[in-house]
Amino acid sequence: MMQREVYFLRHGETEQNLRGIVQGSGIDSNLNENGLQQASLFYEKYKSEHFDLIVHSNLIRTRQTIQHFLTHDGYIENDARIREICWGEHEGKAGEPELMAKYYRIINAWSSGDYHAKPVGGESAFELGERLTAFISDLEKKSFQKALICTHGRTLRALICLLRQWPLSKMEEIEHSNTGLYHGVLRNGNWHFIRKNDLSHLNRTI
Repeated sequence: MMQREVYFLRHGETEQNLRGIVQGSGIDSNLNENGLQQASLFYEKYKSEHFDLIVHSNLIRTRQTIQHFLTHDGYIENDARIREICWGEHEGKAGEPELMAKYYRIINAWSSGDYHAKPVGGESAFELGERLTAFISDLEKKSFQKALICTHGRTLRALICLLRQWPLSKMEEIEHSNTGLYHGVLRNGNWHFIRKNDLSHLNRTI
């Protein structure tokens, strides 16, 4: 059966990332200077790849991360299903002790298999998993040879779990960094990962 490749990429650094401020899906922030540099370095390493499908979320930081590829001939999609999880009352705020205690209660609940736990005004792991499962189903039906998909930290963690057929309780085991790359291969209906949170492009110079 034909083999297909997908490059799953987390967006570049934003000022909120740098300052430890929660963004989630409600904060539509731009990349900072370092994030733009990370995006450029990623492009320089992978610009010769023939991506015939490019997908980014509906948040600007993912589009900015892969903007250099948008002049290529690949088919480009904007898909809100791969936006970041909604962190509700945490969004736009830094690590205040009370909020951090709430945050870790939610993370611990998810790690224990309670996927319906969620922040006030936010989204649960179950809800995130539902939209990502639909996204994966549609992705696997598409006609492409090599795809580039730019998404977000928590979303990437959930995506990789689902692709590996791991429970979402293992999300915390998935490392992610700004412009960290997960290089996946879809072969005979199964996903295999060649590279995990790869940052080798950041060692390059432009």
